[in-house]
Amino acid sequence: MRTGVRTEPLDVAGLAGLVGDDRAGATVTFTGVVRDHDHGRQVTGIEYVGHPSADAVLAEVAAEFTGRDGVHAIVVEHRVGTLAVGDLALVAAVSASHRAEAFATCSALVDRVKDTLPIWKKQLFADGSAEWSNCP
Repeated sequence: MRTGVRTEPLDVAGLAGLVGDDRAGATVTFTGVVRDHDHGRQVTGIEYVGHPSADAVLAEVAAEFTGRDGVHAIVVEHRVGTLAVGDLALVAAVSASHRAEAFATCSALVDRVKDTLPIWKKQLFADGSAEWSNCP
């Protein structure tokens, strides 16, 4: 298991490579990407601000999923700072014996991260306004 809250760009291939396991028949990756719109408004970027406990919380969340049947490895990282459209905000990778286990675990992991991680999101709009959202 590897987790982290990072200021530098996230590396999907590098993180996915960390979950390689000869017992695994499936590896599933998820990338959360900054998109250019939200509710009909043009987004130019997002500022993510993390609470000092964010690293520890992310490790606790990932630990909840490492003991699942058939799951062999998990990595999950979230980025903080100001990100542009197209930048990666979240990367998760799960290897498991079978695809159903890998998909289900990765999906549940991402949902749990989004629900509990103390990282706040400030969307920056093309009209110069900003809006805080998705604050757990």
